[in-house]
Amino acid sequence: MTAAYSKIGIIGAMVEEIELLHKHVEKTSSFVKAGIEYTEGSLHGRQVVFCKSGVGKVNAAVCTQLLIDAGVDCVLFTGVAGAVSPSLNIGDIVISTSCLQHDMDVRPLGFARGQIPFQETWDFRAASDLVELAGSVSEHLFPGRTMKGKVLSGDQFIASRDVVRELYEELDGACTEMEGASLAQVCAMNGVPFVVIRSMSDKADGSAHVNFAEFTVQASINSHAIIEGMLQRL
Repeated sequence: MTAAYSKIGIIGAMVEEIELLHKHVEKTSSFVKAGIEYTEGSLHGRQVVFCKSGVGKVNAAVCTQLLIDAGVDCVLFTGVAGAVSPSLNIGDIVISTSCLQHDMDVRPLGFARGQIPFQETWDFRAASDLVELAGSVSEHLFPGRTMKGKVLSGDQFIASRDVVRELYEELDGACTEMEGASLAQVCAMNGVPFVVIRSMSDKADGSAHVNFAEFTVQASINSHAIIEGMLQRL
């Protein structure tokens, strides 16, 4: 991130992911659109607008467009995800290099899995400067626990080892969640840089009922720490 980013949008999908911002941002105003509350203020001297999108791709897409309409010039998405890469463990961090919808599947008509029909781009690249900054901050905070890779999104909570293997082998996914690729597509359509930061709350392998509740709070804290670290380096 550089000083060229004057107004930074921050999105979390869940309460745990966004409540820390309410505690630390110097709030100046708020507004509600499409049932989503947006809060403006400053954090570490930077102007920010943040909100809780809600779960799923539609919520994330609407939220992202409204943030862009509010004048943000980059979008950071924090939250939790299920690990897809075998080298990831609970608590590890994934910084998106790109985002793709794994549940976009029109293969019977000859398209590749994840390909949006009749569209030139469907694997949406994150902004390289944001990726590098997020990766540097994450590696400083959590040495040896940061991976840069593809974030896969779909309106499905993945809890099957077989599906995880497919996502890794067919789509080269690092992790899976339910919002990032829709945010990425909206940002791409508007020419707005983005990065998705995900902390692994579970292994997406059928043990999520054991791991998710226990690790979501800590994973959200980790994601928030990276956001703060990014803003402090500006």
